[in-house]
Amino acid sequence: MNAGIDSFMEGLKARTPGETEFHQAVLEVVESVWDVYDANPRYKQAKILERMVEPERTIMFRVPWSNDKGEVEINRGYRVEFNSALGPYKGGLRFHRSVTLSILKFLGFEQTFKNSLTTLPMGGGKGGSDFSAKGRSDNEIMRFCQSFMTELFRHIGPNTDVPAGDIGVGGREIGYLFGQYKRIRNEFTGVLTGKGLGWGGSLIRPEATGYGAVYFVQHMLREMGQEVKGKVFSVSGFGNVAWGAISKINELGGKVVTVSGPDGYIYDPDGITGAKVDYLLELRESNNDIVAPYAEEFGVQFFPDAKPWDAKVDIALPCATQNELDEEDARKLMENGCMLVAEVSNMGCTSGAVNYFVNNKFIFAPGKAVNAGGVAVSGLEMSQNSMRYNWTSEEVDKRLHLIMQDIHNTCTKHGKSGDYINYVKGANVGGFVKVAEAMLAQGLV
Repeated sequence: MNAGIDSFMEGLKARTPGETEFHQAVLEVVESVWDVYDANPRYKQAKILERMVEPERTIMFRVPWSNDKGEVEINRGYRVEFNSALGPYKGGLRFHRSVTLSILKFLGFEQTFKNSLTTLPMGGGKGGSDFSAKGRSDNEIMRFCQSFMTELFRHIGPNTDVPAGDIGVGGREIGYLFGQYKRIRNEFTGVLTGKGLGWGGSLIRPEATGYGAVYFVQHMLREMGQEVKGKVFSVSGFGNVAWGAISKINELGGKVVTVSGPDGYIYDPDGITGAKVDYLLELRESNNDIVAPYAEEFGVQFFPDAKPWDAKVDIALPCATQNELDEEDARKLMENGCMLVAEVSNMGCTSGAVNYFVNNKFIFAPGKAVNAGGVAVSGLEMSQNSMRYNWTSEEVDKRLHLIMQDIHNTCTKHGKSGDYINYVKGANVGGFVKVAEAMLAQGLV
């Protein structure tokens, strides 16, 4: 590794001990942008990179609430407002037992570059809690959300910080959070995205991350002279992101043969279409994060405690969570003839997997580019809220497609070398330069 990068990372780790996910996210970006940073005296003099890895504001708070037995429970809440150089902080809220400050910092850091790539005026942020809705009643979830927002409301606003949903935060949770914000502030504003269609939401928002990912893959394939039609896909997870991706792949003539959960994965050689997709939504809404019932329902193979990267496919889409695809999985996919991997989950691949792909000049694209469709449509929801106007699903989908095309063009511009496109470098450099120039223009803030 470059001596300058070594020194930079050692300093970061000394200031942020134990934040392994955050360190992983920073290293991936720093390795990509270091040559650009090192060659630009303005960036170095202003210590742009050193400032980028420090959140502008980190908020931590307790969330006391009462369960249905009348017992008091305590969770921890967070909001990491990472960078506002391009616009209000924008990024999801995640409610899951795995939530830590390290995970939210990595997500907020990634969000800064992802939002930059969308071309929309949004900064980067992330938040959430170690609360899990699994096994909780609607009333318990409502009381938790109300307590969470009672603290968070003072730190957010339509021109300050606009949270959205993420893992564990869907339409139900956004509704409870928005209702409490409106109750406290006595105003109806576009402070949250992912709202219901009848009260400020945008059409195709639930599908947007998956749709956008497939549009991005479509452009990657066209660079290779290929199309989605006829390709076989493996998909991990089975939530909104996977559902959106599966729906769009089916529409474009591809075939998805896997979905997965914490219990393992199913392999459906006939493809996950029609009623099977609807069944996945029913499974998800049951708050029972397992896919084994799919195998029983449709008579297909279930592989317990295994990942879907064993299946022989043309294209693999990690759609579940961070670090779900490691170097061994990467090697297996390539040996099985896979032609392309695109991260749909945030940092879905380990550093080892990413390096293996790039070092072997395998076609791979990172989450900050591939999954930007979700936050892009959140940005479009903000625009619609500001205008007090709703676009049709066709209008939103057209804008989403154009945004994903722009992101692909940015990755190609900054990542193409000879016949190979390093999408990791292209996404990181493209996002970095835009944020860096804005930070320089705004002075030492």
